[in-house]
Amino acid sequence: MEKSLVFRNKYWVLRHGKSIPNEKGLIVSSMENGIKEEYQLADEGVGQAQLAGELFLKELKQRNIPLESVRICYSPFARTSHTAKVVASVLNLPFEGPQCKMMGDLRERYFGPSFELFSHDKYSAIWAHDEKDPFMQLEGGESVNDVATRLASALEIIESEFQGCAVLIVSHGDPLQILQTVLNATKQNTESSSNDLASIIRAVKVSSVLSQHRKFALVTGELRSVV
Repeated sequence: MEKSLVFRNKYWVLRHGKSIPNEKGLIVSSMENGIKEEYQLADEGVGQAQLAGELFLKELKQRNIPLESVRICYSPFARTSHTAKVVASVLNLPFEGPQCKMMGDLRERYFGPSFELFSHDKYSAIWAHDEKDPFMQLEGGESVNDVATRLASALEIIESEFQGCAVLIVSHGDPLQILQTVLNATKQNTESSSNDLASIIRAVKVSSVLSQHRKFALVTGELRSVV
């Protein structure tokens, strides 16, 4: 299946710049904590966001994509909205304007109370759990499949609202690697007779696909063209 039959827009993903939680080595994954300003970007992260914005602008120019076609969709967490604001500034787009859209479904994966505000060292246990069963929820948290489902909803909304746009999705490490895993599988899916994005995504949300999400990991402030 040609991917042009599925997607109405071109997509880039951007993991937020280095945040204050990154510097402190803390897991901040609940909406309640995530939106607090004390957990926004660290100084180094602001610089990373600036560089990502400049790189994105360069790629747009290389592809002859006008700035009017750009849409920035971002997670409501402080570190992602801060990143999106910096990028919008580089592109000279009004952050409060119609080209920038906050989307709750792009939020960080909630890892649950056993991990919230604990050390980053606990990530290894999470990813071992994911590889074993991406459909099993963490205690009180979200499974890989849970995140894939809400990201699919976000994509459907973006695809329904925008056409022929260059969409930058500003989100978090886990959601973005899960999103890339699903997108990669949809591009390789030649068995489905449907051109419906929702149907194709449902078809590829299987354990053998979702358990591999770590292969698409991004470092902080990394921009990547995905579709």
